[in-house]
This record gives sequence, structure tokens and C-alpha cells, in this order.
Amino acid sequence: MGYIIKNATLVNEGTTTLASVVISGTQIEKVLVNNDDFSNWKDYQIIDAKGLYLLPGIIDEHVHFREPGLTQKADIFTESRAAVAGGVTSFMEMPNTSPQTTTQELLKQKFDLAAEKSAANFSFYLGATNDNIDEILKTDPKKVCGIKLFMGSSTGNMLVNEDEALVRLFKEAPCLIAAHCEDEQTIHENTVCCKDLASKDAVVIDAGIHPFIRTMEACYKSTSKAVDMAAKFGAKLHVMHISTKAELTLFRNDIPLKYKKITAETCPHYLTFCDKDYEEKGYAIKCNPAIKMASDRAVLQAALSDGHIDTIGTDHAPHLWHEKMTDDYFTAKSGFPSVQNSLDVMLNLYHKGIVSLTQIVKLMCHNPAELYQIKGRGFIREGYYADLVLVDLNHEKVIKNDDMLYKCGWTPYDGMKVKSNVTHTFVNGKLVYHDGKVEDNIFGKPLEFDR
Repeated sequence: MGYIIKNATLVNEGTTTLASVVISGTQIEKVLVNNDDFSNWKDYQIIDAKGLYLLPGIIDEHVHFREPGLTQKADIFTESRAAVAGGVTSFMEMPNTSPQTTTQELLKQKFDLAAEKSAANFSFYLGATNDNIDEILKTDPKKVCGIKLFMGSSTGNMLVNEDEALVRLFKEAPCLIAAHCEDEQTIHENTVCCKDLASKDAVVIDAGIHPFIRTMEACYKSTSKAVDMAAKFGAKLHVMHISTKAELTLFRNDIPLKYKKITAETCPHYLTFCDKDYEEKGYAIKCNPAIKMASDRAVLQAALSDGHIDTIGTDHAPHLWHEKMTDDYFTAKSGFPSVQNSLDVMLNLYHKGIVSLTQIVKLMCHNPAELYQIKGRGFIREGYYADLVLVDLNHEKVIKNDDMLYKCGWTPYDGMKVKSNVTHTFVNGKLVYHDGKVEDNIFGKPLEFDR
């Protein structure tokens, strides 16, 4: 059975247009502007989208779904369903699971799991270590989204800190390198200093100390090293979760994305929260890199439109509530779930006049598809996969923990008022989410790459 989405406001490729979209099988068959004649598609189910906005499905290039080995927190089944409920139709998942995804065999096991469980389309990063470069060279760039490089330790402790390994990786990586950049020595020195001050009752170590341990200097030092190495060896580098205004100076905004080899991602939480929110949110917003100052947030918001930021990813990283809500800064886990909330949060920035609808679609749909060279996705085009999301931009609601589909059952956005709501999500032409429900018998496909 096919679908006709009629009377929608189409947001696609820099324009906003009243149109109808015909879905046949897995693909977009027709995009019709000012055409009410659907006689060629008599048996198709019609969805009247008058008053709704039709976007390409969100491509989240940066999630941690915790499977295998950490499934008490999350798994591919639960988190992919949360994803489609939030309008995310494709995801790329990180390697710091248990065991860590650092071999081709373990990578294949993840793809096999997703084929059986995932409601959204999927790909997985192979993780870099100090001693697996030969394994990385076996990666098929047409099937694997990229190589994940931790140039700063985070959850999973996959730090790559040996210069020989870094040089080989930047010289020989067969596809995009996605990097977590924080300088380990700077963080260590800040930690020692804070502990010393705390012992003298000169500072309180709580959630608010996080941006003073994982500082702007730690981010800038590591990011500049990665950028320098990528430029020297001609690597394709994507620096993830940019959190500071200083780092933005390392990236170009004077050329189109297709000519860039060094690119930047930020996340909705760096655009929403700042250091002042630690008092209310506490460890719920502890993440790596740290959420920093209001001045950083303001510059990152401006960078959404000036070309310095190329993509938006969530860094969706679930932990159980009791792992977050401890009394000890050093044991409270870093990271939080967000894949179900990302589009609502970004659309809130639209309602505040910070970013346009077309720019949101560019950063969350078009650019990830172009940057990763994803085949047939990220745009509303005839012949492309029908990965689509319908959104009501006049639906006020409050984000609540009780409404989350995350396995961990909470979100740092709990209590936030938003003015949008995802009504329908299509994955490969199938209606996987509507009326607040996810269809459990619909599964995504592995992403393919034109490289």
C-alpha cells in the first residue's frame, strides 16, 4: 500500500512550499505542487496534512544505544523507537559498548542486531584504539559511516593518545573520522586543582564544577590538534559536540559543505543549557564535553546560521537515574538521553527566532546526508527513500519523563515547554509512528554510502 501526504507545508532544500508527496513502496514517487489530482493513485491511503509541516527524516549521526553489554541502560529496540517518535529516521551509533566495537567481527554483530531490532535506519562507527589501525583499514566505506576517535577519555575509556597511532589514523583512515576532542592532561590538572581547593574548603565540588574541570582550554587544545593533523594528512575530520566559542574559530564558513574536509557538529543541549542551569538540573546535565557558559551558548546559536556549524547530533547517551543522581561528582555518570527530544528542542529555537526552519532541516537532514555521502536519504526528492516526518508547529506541550520511550525513563528536558509535536514518522515508506504509537513490526535498513 502506498500513501499520499497532501496539503503539507514542505520544508526542503532551502524552501517552504505547499505540496503533496506520493509514497510508493520504499520511495518517494512524486512531489506535487498545486495538484489535487490523485486519480493515478486510487488505492493509496491519503493523509491530509493541512496545517502540518513535512520534513525529511532527521539523521542523527551521534548516538549511544548501549547494546551490547550495557542494556540495563538502553538497547537498540527501545532507543530506536524513541528515535522515530521524535522524528529521527536514521542513526549512527558509537563504539563504546561492551565489548567495545573495535573489530570488524564486532561491528558486523551490531549490524545484525539492528536488522532484527531497529525501527530506524542505522549505521555504526568502528572505534579507534592505539593498536587497531590495521583492523580499521579493513573497513568498507560504502557500508560503515565512519571511524570514532576519542582524543579525550569519556564513557568507555577508549582514549587514543599515542602519536604513532594518531598519525597512521589520519594518514590512512578509509572514511570519515568522527572525533571527541578534550585534552586529557588539562582535565587531569584541573581535577587535581579542584580536589586540592575542596580540601581547603575553598570550592564545593558539585555539578557546577564540571565546566571548570572539562574546560574551554581542554576542548580547544585537543580540537586544534585534531584539525592540524587532518589538514596535514588530508583526512576527512568531523569534530563532534562542539561546546565552546573558541573552537569555532578553527572551522571554515566561507566555502560550501561539499568542499570542506574538516567540519563541526554541536548538540541541542549546548544550544539550550548553560552553566547557570547546573543549579537546577544538577548531574542530569553532566556530559562530556561539559555544558559551558552562556556566552558560549550564544555564539553556538549564532553559528547555526553562519556556516561554522555543519550538523546537529544528539550525543544521546542514556544512564540509569541512580547513576546520575549521586552525591559524588566523580561517580555521577556523564551523558543523558535526548534522541526523542532533539527536533522539539531545535524547533523551540525556531519559535524563539534563533534559527530558521530551513536551516534546521539543513543541519539535521541535508548536511548529515551530504557529509557522510548517504545514498538516497536526507532530502525530499523523487526516487529517494521515503524517510519523512510530519510536525505540528502549533501544538504546545510540556516534555515529561512519563512520555519518554527511553529505557532509562527520563530526560534532562523534563518540564520544558515546547511548541511542536511530531505526528507521523515514515521510515522507508512505512508509517512507523503515528497517534503517539510506534509500530513494532517495522524495521529500518542499513545505511549505504556513495563513496
